[in-house]
Amino acid sequence: MKITGVRCGRLRVPLKTPFKTTAHVVDAIDDVVVMLDTDDGRVGHGSAPASALITGDTYGAILDAVRGHLGPLLVGADVADLNRLVGRVQAAMEHNSSAKAAIDIALHDLFGQCHGAPLYGMLGGGDPSITTDITISVDYIDKMIADAVAAVERGFGALKIKVGKDAVLDVERVKAVHAAIAGRALLRLDANEGWTPKQAVRAIHQLEDAGVRLDLVEQPVKAWDVAGMAYVTERVNTSIAADESIATLTDVVEVVQRRAADVVNIKLMKLGGLSRALRVADLAAMYGVECMVGCMLESAVGAAAAAHLAVARADVVTRVDLDAPSLGRFNPVAGNVTFADAEITIGGAPGLGITAIAGLEPIAP
Repeated sequence: MKITGVRCGRLRVPLKTPFKTTAHVVDAIDDVVVMLDTDDGRVGHGSAPASALITGDTYGAILDAVRGHLGPLLVGADVADLNRLVGRVQAAMEHNSSAKAAIDIALHDLFGQCHGAPLYGMLGGGDPSITTDITISVDYIDKMIADAVAAVERGFGALKIKVGKDAVLDVERVKAVHAAIAGRALLRLDANEGWTPKQAVRAIHQLEDAGVRLDLVEQPVKAWDVAGMAYVTERVNTSIAADESIATLTDVVEVVQRRAADVVNIKLMKLGGLSRALRVADLAAMYGVECMVGCMLESAVGAAAAAHLAVARADVVTRVDLDAPSLGRFNPVAGNVTFADAEITIGGAPGLGITAIAGLEPIAP
């Protein structure tokens, strides 16, 4: 099976409610979808959202990287030579992790199709059924309570609460949500770099002392402040997860060697795709550090690839944060992975098993 061409499309899905963090407010999923065509008529799918605040990748930069640099390297190549191809993609240019991830995912999709097996089977197998948490955006306390209660009533057993705007108010927010859900779901906090190390320790201690049991606190301090994150990790009982601090394999090595976090959040868009994500899982396993598989605000193309990874690396992946498809007003991606609120299931179709993407707008070459 040889690659004959590269196409791109734009996929936009309005959100049910605006997604709010300490850094920005977003009202829609907006993806660049990459399609690799082959000489036998099969198509490999990958995708990437423009997440300039996190990855530095804009919509235009992703398109330019795919069409002008990465895609042309693959035309004429044999899909069976996966490792060499993903290595070629990773070495082709610096940074541009989202564009690399889209290409990398599409290559893995084709590799699974080439061998007639679902992607998770090619990555090691596993139980093709997982559960995800759901994000509760930072907002007025009453709104956060209502969103949390509604999520629990929809069957979500874990909630990821966005905090980080105001450490004092954040404590009150979390206490209120904790009281409202009355132990019916695990609580995870995501500060998105919003606290200083001392603020983080103080806030987490206040919650611990108040009887609020947290499953973890994600990225409490600035991404560059690994020492600060280690300071927090050493001083609290609650597990600390590194997210924005993990963008390269070197970052992972630093975090796990310094014991700066208890959990590493694996996101394909930050790392450049499945090939690098698998290495992160291996590094974490070597150091006895747990992993969470997460996603950006992206469609069910990229989230499906992450779901396959979570299933195949269940030996080290203890938490799943793949709620983005459930945040959209609809899921335009038909295929092998079903996102039904908290439940994610993967069928037996080869690769990612994507059969159609409704509303995909072709982008002219």
